[in-house]
Amino acid sequence: MNRTTLSLIAGATALAAVTGFAALSTPDASGDSTAKAAAQLPVERTSLLCPEPSSSDLAETSYTAFTPVTKGAGGSGKAELAAANGQSADGSTTGKSGKGGKKNTGAPVVRFKEPGTPVTGTAEGAETPGLIGTATGRFAPGWTVQETTQVAAGTGRGLLGTNCTAPDSEFWFPGAGTADGRTDYVHLTNPDDSAAVVDIELYGKDGARKSTLGEGITVQPHSSEPILLSTLTDETDTDVTVHVTVRSGRVAAAVQALDDKLGGDWLAASADPAGSLVLPGIPKDATDVRLVAFTPGDSDADLKLRLASPSGQITPAGNETLHVKSGMTAAVDLGDVTRGEAGSLLLTPSDTSVPVVAALRVVRGKGDKQETAFIPATAPVGARATAAGNRSKGTTLALTAPTRTTQVKVTASAGSEGGTPVTKTYTIKAGTTQNVDAPVPSGLKGTYALTVEPVSAGPVYAARTLEAAGDGVPAFTIQTLPDDRGAVAVPEAEQDLSVLQK
Repeated sequence: MNRTTLSLIAGATALAAVTGFAALSTPDASGDSTAKAAAQLPVERTSLLCPEPSSSDLAETSYTAFTPVTKGAGGSGKAELAAANGQSADGSTTGKSGKGGKKNTGAPVVRFKEPGTPVTGTAEGAETPGLIGTATGRFAPGWTVQETTQVAAGTGRGLLGTNCTAPDSEFWFPGAGTADGRTDYVHLTNPDDSAAVVDIELYGKDGARKSTLGEGITVQPHSSEPILLSTLTDETDTDVTVHVTVRSGRVAAAVQALDDKLGGDWLAASADPAGSLVLPGIPKDATDVRLVAFTPGDSDADLKLRLASPSGQITPAGNETLHVKSGMTAAVDLGDVTRGEAGSLLLTPSDTSVPVVAALRVVRGKGDKQETAFIPATAPVGARATAAGNRSKGTTLALTAPTRTTQVKVTASAGSEGGTPVTKTYTIKAGTTQNVDAPVPSGLKGTYALTVEPVSAGPVYAARTLEAAGDGVPAFTIQTLPDDRGAVAVPEAEQDLSVLQK
């Protein structure tokens, strides 16, 4: 799966970015030719797509967009969001209408003034379309857009949040469902001028769910298409793995998982199938945690489960391992596995490494005051990652160092309406998860962004939890923080051209 943010770099740098070469060498005619290591340069174009936020008339949606200040970025450029129904955020026509002919009523206007300061927009009700965003020049490296929706009542009530994502050609979503009481949609957004053709496959506990309705789904240009999962199969499953593949074109995909009793949230795609996975940022007061895993290969997978707590790795009592049969979705209830402490789940092979995908369904609260969020397996922070849309209260940042002690720099940006950036550095011990006391901008007004950057060796994984008051319901949403793909490797090559004169 290609999760590289799109970039356009002039001349030879563009060639390097498109082909993906980490180094470039030329035929050594005389033994005098050499090649230098690839340089990391800021990307010059980024695309992000936001799904239609809600079908509820009681929905209130906010968008926060942010670009961290990046050394070496271009001096010009712009960033803006446009409605996926073919209209721009200010109502001007830019393409064809999407399904249902949704108008742009209430669509947010989000345009940047400068990197380093978030910009916000809001929308209300069920008529808000999906959004297509493009950032160029100095706004492109690390561009992040957060979509957060609060629904006061009804199916999926609570706080729903998602990072708007780059278009791609393949997605895995373990943790969806088609059982009674669940209303799950996979949202497909096409940013391009030509139609995309998509296949959706469903896998339950007994294997693939036979259906032809998920084959050859057309997503029109500049449009967003929500597909109700229960219409693709007659069978009901508590736990389903959704596999989205693109035959032609490209799309962004996200699953909106709604429950009649447990609220709902967005389920982001799992990291690429791998033998070892990290699922960071389980809330310390989680009352129920459910692990869902799937292996797409021909071999079964046996996984060891470990919880990275503030004091080190521990084995969940009674859930030391999980067996995942090939082509079948496996799930296990871990209960209140964190027991009042910060935690992240680590999955490693018991024996032979077999690629898997995985996600956690996390529940907070009790009785009829419960809320749900999801944590997919994620890639490490890498060079840098950002979470936008943070508030002065109700923001928790979890950092995990699964293998070695690592120092991490966290920067709170200026506020969207005022405030001065603040930076703190934290040491995360090997095998632990820490809910850090994240910095808040001095004199904060509005919302702000948190940018995470490792400053010493060792992989770091991160997740951000947002909380909101919700009539006694512990409304919350969780986003993981993979690398922002703000830089691209561009090779530097040298060659002694004197050989050509001989």
